[in-house]
Amino acid sequence: MSDYRRIADRIADDIATGRLRPGQRLPPQRAFARRRGIASSTAGRVYGELVRRGLVVGEVGRGTFVRAAPDGPAGQALTEPGPAAAPVNLELNYPVAPGQPELLAPVLAPLLRPDVLAEALLPAPVTGTGAAREAAATLLTTPGWRPAPERLLFTGNARQAIAAVLASLVRPGGRVGVEQLTYPLVKEIAARLGITLVPLAGDAAGLLPEAVAAAHRTAPLSALYVQPTLHNPTSLTTSRPRLLQLAQLVHDLNLPVVEDRIWSFLLEPGDPLAVHAPALTHVVDGLSKRVAPGLTAGFLVVPPHRVRAVGDAVRSGGWSAGRFALEAAVRWTGEGTVARLVEAKRADAVRRQRILAEELAGFAVRSDPGAYFAWWELPAPWRADTFTAAAAAHGIAVTPGPAFAVAPGHTPDAVRLGLGSAPEADLRRALRTLAHVAARRAGDRTGP
Repeated sequence: MSDYRRIADRIADDIATGRLRPGQRLPPQRAFARRRGIASSTAGRVYGELVRRGLVVGEVGRGTFVRAAPDGPAGQALTEPGPAAAPVNLELNYPVAPGQPELLAPVLAPLLRPDVLAEALLPAPVTGTGAAREAAATLLTTPGWRPAPERLLFTGNARQAIAAVLASLVRPGGRVGVEQLTYPLVKEIAARLGITLVPLAGDAAGLLPEAVAAAHRTAPLSALYVQPTLHNPTSLTTSRPRLLQLAQLVHDLNLPVVEDRIWSFLLEPGDPLAVHAPALTHVVDGLSKRVAPGLTAGFLVVPPHRVRAVGDAVRSGGWSAGRFALEAAVRWTGEGTVARLVEAKRADAVRRQRILAEELAGFAVRSDPGAYFAWWELPAPWRADTFTAAAAAHGIAVTPGPAFAVAPGHTPDAVRLGLGSAPEADLRRALRTLAHVAARRAGDRTGP
């Protein structure tokens, strides 16, 4: 048993010294076994031990690749700029506007008075308070739509809102249609609820109605989860003609919809799908991106006949909003703080998109000029996991494309870049480093 660990130790030493570099492919296990004169089962244990140590990653149908290298020669060999001066996390994407704490603090001060605080610390009902419903309705209003306050429910955040709606709509084993690339936490929610996600094709205009119809004919869908405005991770916004086609289709199929609008505040207000299919659409939104994730609330606008069922799901899941957060949201909205933050973050996103365009010029990057994220289709021979490992060796965290893929065999060679959390100087430095890494062609990839 200890023999395979000694072999794994030697491979680990090769990774530590730079003989094996991040992204380098190990030979197939049978070839490794022949080369080392060991049994195939022992080779499997060696590879399993390397995976356990976090040194390699396996991609089904592609092989096993070195995941990361420690500081030193291995990291230095990747590209001229060398490791980032400090870790830069482009996975997280919680934008903070310049001067945001100074804007938020004065509005919170009245909540800290003992008499006000005593009430603010009480549990909040699923339906919130009258003031919270009015504030949320105002915040979500678009030129052609103002949600009725009595249709509003509140959760701790938008993720909990998604979970509550799906739990209320779909029985375990049910099928939910989603875009081929979707929000990773929806995959986690579905797994916990015992729901099967069905990937649906789209094009440059958005989700294809014929893909929805075909999936529904194969086996009925219980619901549809979509991100028609600034889709995460591609930043695509569904065209109005396509939105109308989808609305007609879900009406014909009587198919409930969960419409995720968490990033919609970055664009000039556009009407949601709920305008065209109000009896079927459940709108999800929240404050985590507009304001901050630490003190937030999720908003749900549901069809009138669904208020009770969704409210019951929120209560049973323990997903209710905190009253303090609701009180803060009411004040931030009423005094114009949220509007000022939205304006500042729109300008901030545009500046960061300019940095992205400058540093990744010439690469296949898909994004919206006003978005806080981008989808980078990597140049050959890079794969998503190996590029992620190479980035990590430089102290830069990115999200590999497979994290968004719904179909098990669909592993896009792309990464999502979150532009909202890192300071602008760090963002520029990280993107410049990643551009050097991506431009580097794979050298000799001989195995151990």
